[in-house]
Amino acid sequence: MAEINFSHVTRWHPGASRPAVDNLDFTVNDGEFLSIVGPSGCGKSTILRMITGLDPVNRGDIFIDGTTTKNLAPSQRDVAMVFQTYALYPHMNVADNIGFSLKMQKMKKTQRNERIEKAARQLELTDYLTRRPKELSGGQRQRVAMARAIVRRPKAFLMDEPLSNLDAKLRVSTRSWIIDLQRQLGITTVYVTHDQTEAMTMSDRIVVLNKGQLMQVGTPRELFTQPNNIFVAGFLGTPAMNFFRVAPHELTDITPHSYIPRPNGVWESAETLTIGIRPESFFLCQDNDPQFFATVRVNHCENTGCDVYVRASLINPRVSSCQSTDESITIRLPADHQPERDSLLSLGVPFANRLYFDTHTGNALR
Repeated sequence: MAEINFSHVTRWHPGASRPAVDNLDFTVNDGEFLSIVGPSGCGKSTILRMITGLDPVNRGDIFIDGTTTKNLAPSQRDVAMVFQTYALYPHMNVADNIGFSLKMQKMKKTQRNERIEKAARQLELTDYLTRRPKELSGGQRQRVAMARAIVRRPKAFLMDEPLSNLDAKLRVSTRSWIIDLQRQLGITTVYVTHDQTEAMTMSDRIVVLNKGQLMQVGTPRELFTQPNNIFVAGFLGTPAMNFFRVAPHELTDITPHSYIPRPNGVWESAETLTIGIRPESFFLCQDNDPQFFATVRVNHCENTGCDVYVRASLINPRVSSCQSTDESITIRLPADHQPERDSLLSLGVPFANRLYFDTHTGNALR
């Protein structure tokens, strides 16, 4: 196991107009499962490549167990990578694929076989040791890739979108299996994914990136309920958060004082503030309800079986200056509340579920 520390790390790809990652400063704790999420091209895979030594660090440093990696070759870093494409040798059977790195280390055959058999038991691959990769399902191939990583007993696992090639049902079962294995082994794990559901359900903490910049690090709950900025608020959550712009002076008469954040200077000087509301925070109410937010017109409904996602247009907001930042807003209702198209809904939002942001900077107001 190992602690991995990023100390003001910057990486420029040759010919690029901006750094792939810029001034990253965070720590992956010993034994922690940490996910890295963000849009395509934000620097997620670059972080893994810098940890392994495949990409150099242009500024700053990465420490593994307190030791600088500046002069460590990739082979000296004792980390194991699990790739999106599995990267198995097609001409080798499962046992040989699992034990290949041990063979390269010239480990004795008896000791090597013991490790292969133990890893195969842990990953339920014992019955497949003589098969070749083409004879396995996608989930089984991913388990072989994991077995090849754990058989080395590395200090850390690095996983680059390992489930993206699996179908939806298999992704759910495989991510549960990865969580159980990581908890059992207690190995520090850095997990890159574009799937926020994976990150939210699997991680101890999450790093959110945007254009190479660190937006926030925190537990899934912290990021969901206390996002640092509009980007994090809008990136995490399915469906995404709704945003509305309002004139701040219009909020004071309808919002209890205790629910209005007032950072020095921001409230008084801002022409508009941004309110963030998650789809599940809306509820149906009467227009005279103290928490009434707006009347909307229903455009479309999507029934998922458990819930109904309503796409609607803002018609009559309680605050006259209120405008949605998107063409439509999304509301999540129970499955037995499916409204008709073009019908009007009166929506309320608990004051505690309204998040406020500085429209100019995008930062959360608390």
